[in-house]
Amino acid sequence: MTTFDIRNIYCVGRNYRLHAAELGNAVPEQPMIFTKPTHAAVAWEQEVRLPADRGAVHYEAELVLLFSKPYKPGDSLDDAVSHFTVGLDFTLRDVQEGIKAKGYPWLPAKGFRNSAGLGEWRAYPGTRTIEEKPFALAIGGKEVQRGDVRDMVHGLEKLADFVATHYGIGAGDLLFTGTPAGVGALNDGDVLTLTWNEENVGSAKVVLSGD
Repeated sequence: MTTFDIRNIYCVGRNYRLHAAELGNAVPEQPMIFTKPTHAAVAWEQEVRLPADRGAVHYEAELVLLFSKPYKPGDSLDDAVSHFTVGLDFTLRDVQEGIKAKGYPWLPAKGFRNSAGLGEWRAYPGTRTIEEKPFALAIGGKEVQRGDVRDMVHGLEKLADFVATHYGIGAGDLLFTGTPAGVGALNDGDVLTLTWNEENVGSAKVVLSGD
């Protein structure tokens, strides 16, 4: 797997209407942005450990963009994004529900180690091509999620413009663009396979551990 120096990991919540609906959440009028620490990033290959002692761990497959240069609103994504992949935004769902009820930040539910799985990086083929190809997640060979960028509430350019305006985007920043419907809880030993345009970009076994 190609490696990069990751700076910021930006993530988007509720960017597919059916996913928001399956969790009983309203669709936001503007992008809902949260972040993960760089220590959350992990290459999605072989075996990956996730916590087993904090309630259900849910998978959320997402298209991920890697910026190789600073980006500002109105710039071309095709010039600023050098690579992309399919990633996994893991969520401690029981923890998230508890902190949402109290109005607390999402970090305990979203920012734990290995909570940002990253498939094999591919050269960015251009936004138009990305919009025409699906991405998917299979567990044990059975597809559980399939995403189409054209179904996003907020498209790629709008997401990048929003993040750049409010937080800034520079070289080494990642943008997780939201997950489609079909999220669910993981079991120890599950093998998760990520694909883009039916091509495998990462496969690993999940080990749920209390360590």
